[in-house]
Amino acid sequence: MQAILMAGGEGKRLRPITAVLPKPLIPIGDISFLEMALRQLRWYGFEEVVLCVGPKAELVMAVVGDGRRFGLRVRYYSEERPLGTIGALARLEGLQDDFLVMNGDVCTDLNFGSVLKFHLSHGVPASISAYRRREKLELGVLEIDPGGERLVGFEEKPDYEFWVAMGVNAFSKRVLDLIPSDEPFGFDGLMTTMLAERCEVRVFRFNGFWLDIGRPDDYERMLDEFPRRRSALLPDEGAQEPKEQAEPVDSHPK
Repeated sequence: MQAILMAGGEGKRLRPITAVLPKPLIPIGDISFLEMALRQLRWYGFEEVVLCVGPKAELVMAVVGDGRRFGLRVRYYSEERPLGTIGALARLEGLQDDFLVMNGDVCTDLNFGSVLKFHLSHGVPASISAYRRREKLELGVLEIDPGGERLVGFEEKPDYEFWVAMGVNAFSKRVLDLIPSDEPFGFDGLMTTMLAERCEVRVFRFNGFWLDIGRPDDYERMLDEFPRRRSALLPDEGAQEPKEQAEPVDSHPK
C-alpha cells in the first residue's frame, strides 16, 4: 500500500516554532509528528510513502532518509513553489492505482489501512475521512429579523457540531484528471470539482481521536493529551493488533 504525506506547508499559524523547524518535525512529547505518522503508516500495512516537502525540506530528508529505519520505502517530491493541499499529486510519478493522501498536520488514532480498504471496496474515485467536531463560538450570536433592525434572539457562545474533513483521504488515479498540473490546487477545489462533475465520493466516518495540529489550540491540546494516548497513537510500542475501523456513508450528490 502507498501513502502520500503532504508535508510541504509553512505552518504559519505555529510560528515561532516553525521559524526554526518545518511543521512535520514539530515535537509531540519525545518524538516529532512525522515520526509518529510514519510509524502509524507502517503499523497499518503501508510499504511506501511519498513525502511532498517544501520549506526546510533538507531537515525532513535528514531525519527520515530513505525510510528504512521506519520499515518503509520513502521518496520525496520537493515543491519549488506552494501547490496547495492537493496540487502536487498531478506531478507525482509512480502512483499506484489507489493510494492514501494524508495532510502533514493530522494527529489521530485512525487505522489508515481501514480507510484505503474501505475505498477499494467501493471502487470509487475518492473516499474522505470525516470526524464529528464540536466547536464553541466565543461570541454572542444575534438573531435579527428579516428587516435587519430588530433583535429576535440571542445565544451566548453557542456550541456547534458538524462533520469535518480529517485530512486523510483515499484516491484513485482517476482524480488526477481533475487536478491542474500548472497551478496551486486545494482539497476544497477538488471536492467542488467532483461535486460539479457528479463524481461519486464515499465518506468514512470516524469517532476516535483526531486533532489538526496546524491549529495552535489543537497543538497545545495534543501536547497535553499525548502522554495518556501514547499507546493508541503509537500502537507499535504496545504490539497491539491493528483494529478495523469502518462506518460507511455515501456522499454521492443526488
